[in-house]
Amino acid sequence: MALPATERIVPVTASRIELEAEMPFERLRSALEAEVPAVDRRLLSGLMREGAPWRRLVAELAGPGIHGLVRFWEEHPTPVMKVGGADTPSALYLLGEYGVMARMFRHDPGALLYAPVRLELHARGAGRTVLAFEQPSASLRTFGNNKITQAGFELDRMLGDLLEELGLPRPSVLRA
Repeated sequence: MALPATERIVPVTASRIELEAEMPFERLRSALEAEVPAVDRRLLSGLMREGAPWRRLVAELAGPGIHGLVRFWEEHPTPVMKVGGADTPSALYLLGEYGVMARMFRHDPGALLYAPVRLELHARGAGRTVLAFEQPSASLRTFGNNKITQAGFELDRMLGDLLEELGLPRPSVLRA
């Protein structure tokens, strides 16, 4: 027997941004991982244990670059995909920033479906790598809440800043 539930289908139009960089996969992957560090779980646990105020928590957990992003998760599926017959180097990431995510969460926890942002890298031919992600503001505006939409635009800016720090061009849709 199914539990009672109300269904709601929300159409979402996403804008996938793809940049094909003239850079080998391992070099771009290493640069990305150096520019966007993994979130420091030990630091987070310590700050939570001591009851650190929100401003301190956000400041100490922000990434070091102008973008402020950190990696919440990563996966390198190439070894498993190779067993399945595909030998293209690939890496997947969830990138975000606690302050922006919290502003959205206050208005609708469901916004965290789109933040942290998923970013994917894969090799394309000799010496080229594709970096792809969905434009955060395109998906987040479907919540119909200006505060969430504005946070989406802030994520757009942060991703544009990250790309520039990696030496890549800021995509036209992130130049607002």
